[in-house]
Amino acid sequence: MTTSQHTKVLKQIGKKPGTHAKYLKHNVPKARAFGAQTHRCKLCGNMRGHIGRYGLHLCRRCFRQYATQLGFKKYS
Repeated sequence: MTTSQHTKVLKQIGKKPGTHAKYLKHNVPKARAFGAQTHRCKLCGNMRGHIGRYGLHLCRRCFRQYATQLGFKKYS
């Protein structure tokens, strides 16, 4: 369940306080402190292929687009 889906359900349940509290307890995604899910690309929001070195915080696809603008050179 993604965050957009759980917020839609919360809008529907909003008028029932007991059901709302129970839903929040069991179904809202918890905040992550570490792991792959905490690193997101600054441009597209993708969590896979994250490049965090040098403070870039880009996915590999966005890095390929903007590497020359950032000052990286491709060798070979």
